[in-house]
Amino acid sequence: IPDGAPITPQAEKRLKLLQSLDSLGAGFMLASHDLDMRGGGNLLGEEQSGQIREVGVELYQQMLEEAVAELRVGHESVSNKSWSPSISIGLAILIPEDYVPDLNLRLSLYRRLAEFVTDDERDGFAAEMVDRFGPMPLEVIQLIDVAGLKALCRTAGVEKLVVTPNGAVLTFKHELAPDPMKLIQLVQKHPAIYRLRPDGKTMINANWPNDAQRMKGAKMALTTIIASCG
Repeated sequence: IPDGAPITPQAEKRLKLLQSLDSLGAGFMLASHDLDMRGGGNLLGEEQSGQIREVGVELYQQMLEEAVAELRVGHESVSNKSWSPSISIGLAILIPEDYVPDLNLRLSLYRRLAEFVTDDERDGFAAEMVDRFGPMPLEVIQLIDVAGLKALCRTAGVEKLVVTPNGAVLTFKHELAPDPMKLIQLVQKHPAIYRLRPDGKTMINANWPNDAQRMKGAKMALTTIIASCG
């Protein structure tokens, strides 16, 4: 902060928090305090709102941790190795408090799930959840499914995925976008399904009227793009 530059009381409070956060759970702690100051709701509850609902617990935590890193090194360049796709699919995805009451344990479970790379790891996590806490609520099942969807997005280079009953819209991460010619060939091969928009986004036309079909359809579409354009 430049010498003598005025800051608001809220900004001063947040900077003091930044100075004190140096533990493994710093991102979650900062997220909780930040949301409390803004009246944003419970970070890990069903009443999530604002940015946390838009980008998800995992991505919001990552954004905050990167902001802390930027302040500490004094510039805006942050490693891109662990980027997290943004997914909008219209499903409830969380670990309910009545399923895992302990807040710290829920934080740990979210973090572990976010770090998994393979389907086998996520399957093992699901089996562990059932063994420790009993049959999983639908929200937890969907949370694990979306984690798998995020892994496919990373492999495909998809930065943002919006899934609706009528299909999906994909936004590729610039430096990870597939070979344009291969993508065009895929569109030409299946013109009724795939379409390239003038803004560079890829549209998928489909009929996915329920939650299960949206999830299955999105995974199949991403798998096809990976196989055809990877």
